[in-house]
Amino acid sequence: MNPQPVPSPATAAVLDVGVDVASLHLDVALHGQGGVKRLSNTDAAIGRWLRSLPPGSRVAMESTGRYHERLVQLAHAAGMVVFVLDPRAVRHYARGLGQRGKTDRLDALMLAHLIEREHAHLRPWQPPSPEHELLKDLLRQRAMLARYKSSLLQGLRPAAAAAVDFAPIFKSIQDTLRALDKQIAVAACALPQGKSALGWIMSVPGVGLLTGATLLRVFQRLAHRGCDAVVAFLGMDLRPQDSGKRTGVRRLSKRGDAYARKLLFTASMAAVRCDARWRTLYERELAKGLPKTAAYVAIGRRVIRVAFSVFKNHAAYDPVKMPTA
Repeated sequence: MNPQPVPSPATAAVLDVGVDVASLHLDVALHGQGGVKRLSNTDAAIGRWLRSLPPGSRVAMESTGRYHERLVQLAHAAGMVVFVLDPRAVRHYARGLGQRGKTDRLDALMLAHLIEREHAHLRPWQPPSPEHELLKDLLRQRAMLARYKSSLLQGLRPAAAAAVDFAPIFKSIQDTLRALDKQIAVAACALPQGKSALGWIMSVPGVGLLTGATLLRVFQRLAHRGCDAVVAFLGMDLRPQDSGKRTGVRRLSKRGDAYARKLLFTASMAAVRCDARWRTLYERELAKGLPKTAAYVAIGRRVIRVAFSVFKNHAAYDPVKMPTA
């Protein structure tokens, strides 16, 4: 009897792979095969490992800021179906299955299990265009620098009486922030119809350059899915907490970019402060019994919806058409 040929990677069945990503290494688990393999988080090591997987295999990892990006790009280019998951959602999933403890090895095994069971309900990662990626990086760099400046202002305050002049440091940071603002404007205008679309979005009261560029990037990526998907993507959607006859308090999902939510909160405050129509909407939310923060969040959702409307309609904000209900 002739021995059966061993399937090559090109013909083997697809695998479900969980990868726990760290700055220097990756822990890899294959569903149903047991054991966890560790490899370096480098192009060469990842490339060799990917060539051992059948094309079309599902590779799941948590979002880690930047550490996962090399694996995402290489796995997608190698023909894998890539899933980048919210760490908080993965943590809740693990707790629901009774996972006891948290280690890199356990996380990799859990991700392999999750993607084997849930891949049909998840959306695979798709690479953004270079223009969108540039704008995303600029916005992220500016957010980091702004947080750094805020931390310095708080941390150096006790030394105000010392004979040390910190003014040049803050001037340098502020100059860099202004330079980044200019680059963000250029990058936003470089998107398809970016200059016009940015102008339409920024015509909404309270929306400045940073909020406008952030919304433009999200709108273009999710234009085919509608406004509700945008609100959910930005973590501004309300999640019910009901059980039986009990109606719980609705709370924000807070998924996605926390800095984008901060920008929207600031935009809602600016809209209420500078426009009577938005002030009326804000006071109406307060009359419902909402605290001020929740009322501003409700206005932030309205900012998203109005901005998305002007983006889709290719027209600037018209206060006459602004709904007040």
